[in-house]
Amino acid sequence: MKIPISKRLLCCAAMVPEGARVADIGCDHGYLGIWLLTEGKASYVAASDLREKPLEKARANSRLYGVADRMDCFVADGLAAVDPASVDTIVCAGMGGDNIAGILQAAPWTRDPAYTLILQPQTSGNDLRRWLGENGYAIEAEDLVQDGGFLYFTLTARYGGGRPLTPGEQYLSPRLQQSGSALLPAYFDRVLRGLQRAVDGIALSQKKEERARLPYYEQALREVREMRRQYDNGT
Repeated sequence: MKIPISKRLLCCAAMVPEGARVADIGCDHGYLGIWLLTEGKASYVAASDLREKPLEKARANSRLYGVADRMDCFVADGLAAVDPASVDTIVCAGMGGDNIAGILQAAPWTRDPAYTLILQPQTSGNDLRRWLGENGYAIEAEDLVQDGGFLYFTLTARYGGGRPLTPGEQYLSPRLQQSGSALLPAYFDRVLRGLQRAVDGIALSQKKEERARLPYYEQALREVREMRRQYDNGT
């Protein structure tokens, strides 16, 4: 019986180390964890979600696919119910980058290079990259996936060796530039359009607090334009 797992979650799954013990945060119906277990990619999954209803479905699905003995399900906020000793890999997908940063902030035990973090924000990706760099997490890899007309990036990070990223790098990290993804031109286009809209909109604002953010967006736009120029020139 085929597991109805999305392309974006398969992108997360591809980054999970073999034999991992995985915390799937915001698991919804549990398909990522179930796929990892049935494929032999993971040996154990701790699945958590804020809502009881999808978690009931995840429990039912784990029984349906015969992995209930290796998958624990928790109604919890972020990593609150996860025993740090029970996992070595943490997946956060399907939520905003600011929410993912908040989940990691509330779990200081993730500040340990023993944990692999696999993160796929749906929004505020620049905020997540900024938070990771400022808090000592290093981005080790990034990849892109297109699913249902949307373009997502997925990254792996680990505590130790991180550095603050420049405004442009917060939108398009060095690891993503090095990924070789065929979707990079489309991602460049999306980022450049969004930054141009932000610059144009803030420039017209009469609010002092908004205009104070203009130099950040202008710098990010300059940096990403230069990244695109180098990418197009193969340098």
